[in-house]
Amino acid sequence: MSVEIRVPQLPESVADATLVAWRRQSGETVSRDENLADLETDKVVLEVPAPVAGVLQSIRIAPGTTVKSGELLAVIEVGAAAATPAPPIASAAAPAASAASSAASEPKLGPAAQRVAEELGLPKATIAAAARGGRVSKSDLVSAASAAPAAAKPAPLARAPVIAPGMPAAGGGARGERRVPMTRLRQKIAERLVQAQSTQALLTTFNEVDLTHVNELRGRYKDAFEKQHGVKLGFMSFFVKASIEGLRKYPLVNAAVEGNEIVYHEYFDIGVAVSTERGLMVPVLRDADALDFAGVERGIASFAQRARDGSIALDDLTGGTFSITNGGVFGSLLSTPIVNAPQSAILGMHKTQQRAMVIDGEVVARPMMYLALSYDHRIIDGKEAVQFLVTVKDCLEDPGRILLGV
Repeated sequence: MSVEIRVPQLPESVADATLVAWRRQSGETVSRDENLADLETDKVVLEVPAPVAGVLQSIRIAPGTTVKSGELLAVIEVGAAAATPAPPIASAAAPAASAASSAASEPKLGPAAQRVAEELGLPKATIAAAARGGRVSKSDLVSAASAAPAAAKPAPLARAPVIAPGMPAAGGGARGERRVPMTRLRQKIAERLVQAQSTQALLTTFNEVDLTHVNELRGRYKDAFEKQHGVKLGFMSFFVKASIEGLRKYPLVNAAVEGNEIVYHEYFDIGVAVSTERGLMVPVLRDADALDFAGVERGIASFAQRARDGSIALDDLTGGTFSITNGGVFGSLLSTPIVNAPQSAILGMHKTQQRAMVIDGEVVARPMMYLALSYDHRIIDGKEAVQFLVTVKDCLEDPGRILLGV
């Protein structure tokens, strides 16, 4: 009996998807619920599970093809024996081994890792060596490629050198370049960033915050907090809570523009930017004002893990009334973040650095962080933006304000 594999029902806001890669090839044995292919939308990667066990009889869609809900992808022959695998469609990957042995021994590669493996031409031995817990990430492959013997690394793509008139030919090796299509997520990120800058009147205001008291509070309670709640006490929960206090006082920062109307949100759905191998994602903490510190930390940790392993849901990335991004984890000292449209403002955190400050007439070293608030000047005036940022600063320099709401 043959069973058709079709594109699953895509989320309502997603018109189509791109078939990124097949995880099994024609003639290979597949298990029930095994992931057969990856479909990439503008925001997430969806897996196509096998509804039955059998042999992948034929593949109807080549990688890189745009597909829609219900479109036929492949056919599985239920209960059939594995045959010699057919060559993959439009793929330059190395020939597959027999299905039974490859399914058991090959590590799992996510979509981003699969592309890196193909681009670098990594042998299976190198990929297997990079596996951690059976799954290989993009960073694992890059590290493995760097550590591999020179003879095992693929030669760079060569091109003829360009010699200017009167310039002697260089005696060095050939120079190379390669072109890689942007992923759908990267295309969407680019589109939204350009849209935000072209449709909003963006302006950024800055301040700095002394994190002495936040550090003391974390140092005093972090062990007890983790023991009781099962999650680490990070900085982001303080910034989320401080931002909510600012948004309560200055609701325009939590509002949005729709046509000629200002939409005031009477709830606080806070987006927290997460960097992944596929690009920047901004999962949303719904009703963040109703969460305690542990709830905020659990939500952020869960989103970060699911965003990086590709299991985050589209609903987790939609909506949001205000966003926070932390460039400090990468060493950024100062930046001007771009608003996550249609929101009207975004708070940028940065690296904490010991700096000399004058406190009560004395010069002392303090852990200081620059804060940046980018906002849509069409509805938020400089006064509201500055006062919001001062409120965030005050709450962080005196965390008791967060608990008392003052």
